Parts: sequence; structure tokens; C-alpha cells
Amino acid sequence: MTDRRRLRLGAVLVGTGGPGSHGAWKDPEIPGDASVDVRWYVEQARAAERARFDHVFIVDSQFITPDSPPHYLNRLEPLTLLSALAVATERIGLIGTLSTSYDEPFSVARRFASLDLISGGRAGWNVVTSGDEGTAGLFGRDQHLDYGQRYGRALEHVRLVQRLWDSYEDDAFPRDRERGVFLDPTRLHAVDHVGEHFRVHGPLNIQRSPQGQPVIFQAGDSDQGRDLGGAIGEGIFTHQGSIEAGRAFRDDLRARAVAHGRDPETVLVVPGISVVVGDTDEDARAIEAEIGRQDADFDRSLAQLGRPFGWYDFSQHDLDAPFPELGPLGDRSFKTNADAIKRLAREQGLTLRQVVETISAPKRSPFVGSAETVARIFTEWLDGGAVDGFNIHIRTPSQFARFADEVVPILQETGVFRREYEATTLRGNLGLPIPENRHAVARRAALAA
Repeated sequence: MTDRRRLRLGAVLVGTGGPGSHGAWKDPEIPGDASVDVRWYVEQARAAERARFDHVFIVDSQFITPDSPPHYLNRLEPLTLLSALAVATERIGLIGTLSTSYDEPFSVARRFASLDLISGGRAGWNVVTSGDEGTAGLFGRDQHLDYGQRYGRALEHVRLVQRLWDSYEDDAFPRDRERGVFLDPTRLHAVDHVGEHFRVHGPLNIQRSPQGQPVIFQAGDSDQGRDLGGAIGEGIFTHQGSIEAGRAFRDDLRARAVAHGRDPETVLVVPGISVVVGDTDEDARAIEAEIGRQDADFDRSLAQLGRPFGWYDFSQHDLDAPFPELGPLGDRSFKTNADAIKRLAREQGLTLRQVVETISAPKRSPFVGSAETVARIFTEWLDGGAVDGFNIHIRTPSQFARFADEVVPILQETGVFRREYEATTLRGNLGLPIPENRHAVARRAALAA
């Protein structure tokens, strides 16, 4: 590798098709049961590992309606799936989504610590606050938390999980048969936490992994979301449409990290993108256009428009009347997205039909073209300070194979991307430091004093 900054690459595995790709399941390359077929996931993860990707990423949400994307309707639970991938791969990172709004800190800490040990230090947690209002009913709650509560709970949740991961110091288990000493009790530390959202008393019953703690990932474009990312995120998922927007977002996240007393170099921005590789730029754009036609479905798009608003039924309104006044609808759901839709309709004076058509219209990705074009654009975004890497949405195995076989070698030749893994852990491959156990740090400080 050269001394230039290295590109990080992740593969987002969405089986039969997530939001915006409802037609993916119709492609003959995609098995109809891909989202629940562990063999399919193993094949994709191994392909990403052969290409020396940093990680695979499993998105998740729990509430569904009949109008949810095919992948959402029938998919495997992330950590169960990732545990299977851990024993089928050797080096690639394994990132899964769990909600701070509906999962308890002890359970999250134990499950991710288990995945981290099973994988030899390759686990990452994508922290989400759950935007679907209907999720509350699945967990016996009368009402979804409001926006501010969700983010306040998220910060306390992550901080508490990180404390639980430090329950054992690295040398807590001598396992000395001659002396009959399995545990050094002075290296075991119980958590005693009483906070606004959680009460936890007692230690976690699993040791730290070779990477110390799983890597924390986070996504959120609102002010609260960005501030949470600046406070706890080591990898930041986002969607930005240009180098300028990407640079502004990355600069903002790094500034927020500094404000939280963190090293900005430990915050990696890796937006999710769609890539299409063709023989020529024109060929790639034709493939992209065909994908757009596969996903075109006005009625489904109308139904999907309701998701940011708590799955509000827009079909009850006249399509050619002005976009309806919704008041605070969406404030307890995907508020940032809902507010953006309201603002779009208001500022441009759009009808409901026009809003649906505008939002669902195929978007031209910047990352479409020949292998040479795609490699050049990746490098421009990296050198322009817009990103630290990309999460590539895998639609079909053949398109991913073209990226791996044609684009990756160009990135390797120019020194932008690795030829071999640098480490056995996710942290090591991402260039992130191992967080030292807080109790070991405190003991050393006390001895020095």
C-alpha cells in the first residue's frame, strides 16, 4: 500500500430487495427465499471476503405491513445470521443492527460479545433507534418513544453496553490448573448503573475479544442523529449525493467528535451507495435504467410513502389534490424523512401524485460506468475528503462479481485499496484502536499517582 488514505469497503446484503429495490426479487439471479437462506448469505459473504472487503452489513427493522419491501417481510435475525457467517468466513467484519429502543443493554452486550468471540474479533454493532411507530405494539408498549427520548435512550444504552463489555479485564482468567485458579476476582467489575432509562446491576458474563470491544456504527442525519454519531460512532452510515455534500457531512461529524473529546481520525464515514458496472459508461447507464424499470410500481410507492409517517394510508386522499396537511404526523416515526417530504411538497406546491412520482423516480447514481470510471469516481470521493469508504448495496451476484473482478483490481493497482487483509480483527482492518479496559486504565493511573 502507498501512504495515501485507504478506502474501506462494505457489502450490504438485502436478499430479495429492500426499500427502493422492490423488484429485485424478480431477477432470476435472486432466489425467492434468499433473505432466509443462510447458504445464500454465506456465498455473498465469502465473495466479499475474496475481494478483501472490510465488512458485510446486515440491516434490520422489526415492524412490517403487507406493503413492506420483500426483504423486510421475511428475513433472518441479524446476530443469529452473523454467527453462522462467522464460522463460514475468516477475516471479513460482521456488522449487525440492533435497536436501542427495544433491546435491553445487558442482552445487547452479551449477544455482541458472543459474536465477537465466535468471530475472533470481527463484530460490529449498527446502533439504531427504530423509526417505525408500530414497533411499540410488538413489544407490548402503548406508544413509540418520541424523537428526543429515543436519542437520549440510545446514548445511555450504548455507554452502558460499553461498560458491560469492560466487566472483565483482559487478564481476568489465569486458568492456572496447578494453583487451582480459574478467575482472578480483582479483574472482575460489576456495573452499578441507575440512569434515566436503565437500571443495571452486575457484570457481564463473557470475556473481551481480541479487538477489545465490537466496533460501533451509527446512522442518522438529523441534528440529534449526527450528535449521537459524534459521541459514540466509529463508523457512520449515511447517504450523500455529491462530493461537496459528503465533505460537509464528514467535516460536521468529525467536528462533533472533537466536541465530545474524541479523536476525529477514529470516525469513519462510509455512505451506502448503489454501483453499476458496464462494458462502457453508456452500457452501465442502460443497466441502471433497466433496474429502475424493474422497481417502478406507483401503487407500491404510494403505500411506501406512508412509512415515514407511521405507515399512514395516503390512498384515502385525492392523488391530484395538493399534498395533504399532516400536522405533527411523523414526529414519532422517521421524523427527518417525514419533515423533508412535507417541506418538498410545501416549497414546490406538489400534489400527492407528484410527491410520489418525485420521491420514487429512479435516481442516477454517481457510481455507474465502466470499471475504470467507477474506480476513478471512488478515488475522487476519497481524495476529495467526502468519505472514508463505501457500503455497496449488493443487488445481484453478477454485478458484485463485476465490481470485485474489474473495479477492485484497479483500486488495488493505484494503492487506494488493500491487496491483503492487514489484521484478523475488524478494528485492525479499519485502522481503529483497541479500546483499553477502563478498569485497567484506572488501576494504572492510581499506581502512577
